[in-house]
Amino acid sequence: MMKEQNKNRTKWLHLRLKPDEFEILHKRFSRSTCPKLSDFARKNLLQKPVVMKYRNESLDDLLGELIQLRAELNAIGNNFNQVVKKLHTLNQIPEFKHWIMAYELEKKVLFNSIDQIKNHIKNLSQKWLQS
Repeated sequence: MMKEQNKNRTKWLHLRLKPDEFEILHKRFSRSTCPKLSDFARKNLLQKPVVMKYRNESLDDLLGELIQLRAELNAIGNNFNQVVKKLHTLNQIPEFKHWIMAYELEKKVLFNSIDQIKNHIKNLSQKWLQS
């Protein structure tokens, strides 16, 4: 019977780096998909391929703008809701009753649109963060 090979790593390599060398190594590691610094260093030392993360800056900018848009939409929805609640307190005036009824439908349309946009932004964000 053949002796089973030990697949565990049992040899240690101690390496000293200057602070700036370590910083360079750590920056490159952080841009890789390697889960541990030791995996990243081992692949580099053994000249094995290392998968690097790639970010498209224009998409990062777009994502930032979409996040800001979502916050603004939330603020608009909150303001609209506060106005409608205030108008409900004035329901003894006949003109306001008609206005309130008309804008309850508009409120539903606005909030539905805001929810659709927020969901779309959320989906785009999740897809982008996974890439």
